[in-house]
Amino acid sequence: MSSSNNTPEYREPGAPVYDADSRNAAVPVDETHTLRNDVHEREKAEFGGFKFGSAFFGWLTAMGTTVLLTALVAAIGAAAGLGSGTTADEAADAAADNAGIVGIVSAIVIGLVLLISYFAGGYVAGRMARFSGLKQGIAVWIWAIAIAIVVAIITAIAGAQWDILSNLQSFPRIPVTPETATLTGILTALGAAAITLIGAILGGLTGMRYHRKVDRVGLGR
Repeated sequence: MSSSNNTPEYREPGAPVYDADSRNAAVPVDETHTLRNDVHEREKAEFGGFKFGSAFFGWLTAMGTTVLLTALVAAIGAAAGLGSGTTADEAADAAADNAGIVGIVSAIVIGLVLLISYFAGGYVAGRMARFSGLKQGIAVWIWAIAIAIVVAIITAIAGAQWDILSNLQSFPRIPVTPETATLTGILTALGAAAITLIGAILGGLTGMRYHRKVDRVGLGR
């Protein structure tokens, strides 16, 4: 639309452009400038971005889920050992004879626990923040890394009794002692950090999708 002197009419950024010759003035020229898209963009510009408050509660969810799943896996392992009719010593001998297989299975189980736990944490953050699900997932992961670094510093200064992440069997953890700061320990920490990041991002995106479904119903497709 233009004024009588052919000078383009001023339009706010993001405002839809309508066809002046259309019989229906509510039909935008650009199909991407629908009511739903425009409202969503304005809301995202105002309330999007990292929300570290929501991400903190996402991290708490990830921690709780990690503890619960770890306990569940341990219970299943113990039940499987008892069900086979073997004693603890026999189970330990069998594990020693198949150390390679046990190590691989343990790594897979731990990886799944971390992936599911941080997916849940990212989902909570994405649902709470509503926008920018990917950023909310990254924020959950940043909380995990930041707290792991703080705990590692406190542990190095005050002693191993302050390693609360070890007591909770939480990941990721930063190797700080000579016993844990090995190549295997460092690679384990890096692998755990990568898995938690992927899980948190996927969870954040999934949590955000719920609100997009609500928008489609409330504002039209």
